[in-house]
Formats: sequence, structure tokens, C-alpha cells
Amino acid sequence: QVQLVESGGGLVQAGGSLRLSCAASGTIFSINSLAWYRQAPGKQRELVARITSANSTKYADSVKGRFTISRDNAKNTLYLQMNSLKPEDTAVYSCAAYHNGAATWGQGTQVSVSS
Repeated sequence: QVQLVESGGGLVQAGGSLRLSCAASGTIFSINSLAWYRQAPGKQRELVARITSANSTKYADSVKGRFTISRDNAKNTLYLQMNSLKPEDTAVYSCAAYHNGAATWGQGTQVSVSS
């Protein structure tokens, strides 16, 4: 079993920054890759960024150059550094862990960007 808890969301003005954290616990040795997703009201959930166990990363085109995904294995924590935030980044952000062919999700954290 893997458990994930996100933190770091909030309200920020356009152009500002936030850093999201996702703390993992449980059978974390089984995790292959980690990802951040977001879902805005009335829209489908979309992949924001993904990082593998080899630290290979992938980003949505809409966040390239502004967001950075990273992981601290010693702290069992996943991060998403978000810079130059835009109102269209407003969404609930959730982290996901892929392990043994399954995915575990956190509860999500709200990010709101005002214009």
C-alpha cells in the first residue's frame, strides 16, 4: 500500500510562484514513477508532469519552462515548483504514484491564480 498526501496549494497572483509537495508513505520501494495531474472546473484531468525512477521527466506543453517536477528520495517526497503562474493554471492538483501496475492518488490540493 502506498499513501500520498499533498500540500502547498493556495491563492497567488498571476506571475507568482508556488511549490507543491507530495509526501509518500507505505511500500514506497514499489513506486516506479510519480506524476502531478490537475483538474480545473468543468474540464478533464490532465497530466502536468511526470518523473521516473531514473529521474527522466515529461511535461505538458502548457507548463514547459514554468514548472519543474523533482523528487527527494531521502524524504520520500515529490515536488512541483510552479513559476510564472497564470489564471489558467487554476485547478486541483493531485499527485499519483505508479507501482506494480497500479496507481495511487493523493487527495488533491487547490491552486488558485488571480489575474
